[in-house]
Amino acid sequence: MKRRAVLLLPLGPAAWAAATPSLAALQCVVPAKPGGGFDVTCQLVRELLAAPPGPPVIVYHPGGIGALTYSEVVRGQRQHPRELLAFSSGTLLNLAQGRFGAWRPDRIRWIAGLAIDHGVVAVHPDAPWRTLGQLLDALRARPSSVAFAAGGTIGSQDWMKAALLARAAGVSHKLLRVVAFEGGGDALRALQGRHVQVLCGDAAELSAAPGGASAVRLLAVLAPRRLQGSLAGVPTASEQGVDVSWPILRGVYASADYPAPELAAIVEQMAQALRSPGHAARVRARDLQPLALTGAALEQEVGAQWARLAELAREFGVTVRR
Repeated sequence: MKRRAVLLLPLGPAAWAAATPSLAALQCVVPAKPGGGFDVTCQLVRELLAAPPGPPVIVYHPGGIGALTYSEVVRGQRQHPRELLAFSSGTLLNLAQGRFGAWRPDRIRWIAGLAIDHGVVAVHPDAPWRTLGQLLDALRARPSSVAFAAGGTIGSQDWMKAALLARAAGVSHKLLRVVAFEGGGDALRALQGRHVQVLCGDAAELSAAPGGASAVRLLAVLAPRRLQGSLAGVPTASEQGVDVSWPILRGVYASADYPAPELAAIVEQMAQALRSPGHAARVRARDLQPLALTGAALEQEVGAQWARLAELAREFGVTVRR
């Protein structure tokens, strides 16, 4: 069997010293290239599990914005069962559409919901639009003149955010011009390089990027109320007369192949860490909202989001028929 090449996050001397064969078993998988929301999730996991047995190594495994890793999990093909895999509401959207293949609930263990992120509408600092209304006016006048970047293809959550904005502007989502990228990091770099005009991305992705949100112009946050922290000055879409909101659940799941006693210990450690003041502070520093979901509460939230996203996918006609 051919070995797949993976990118490992550079670790400091203390982390490498802790990574003995017995403690280096745990990994956190980012199913995309570095720099996106999945990356932020695994960074949080490292901080949550900093106590013995030690933080996990972050592994980047891009492929279909999570489709590749999911497929390997449900088929029992992961070569390293002791791993946590980052997911988001975007993952649930793709699963609800059938884009990741057959749903195998018996193969997935939902581990923890770490935080709530929110969508944002970003443009280049030199863009002609200074408000969301101005952007939507341009979209109404000539839809094909506005190129949106998306961390994913048609039907992805970045595409869905753009489609909701188009609908609010009275423009068919079928007229949208969307350029697909492998993750939010690539999509942001495309915006910064002026290869696209708009990114309907995520607050945490922009905050974690080099230069942070100051490297772009934020026209709106897709949240019910203004965010705290560094994005407190950015108006919501609803403030500007556009009824669009996009909350994003960020968390981790595991394969059913993960040894049950070890996984139970990991879940317990995370559950305690999630309720600590330190976790809340770290989350807010990344322009996220604290969350502490495990067990039945997490499964209930996943199910509720799944149902909502499946209905939205049907509305826009992006459900995969099998």
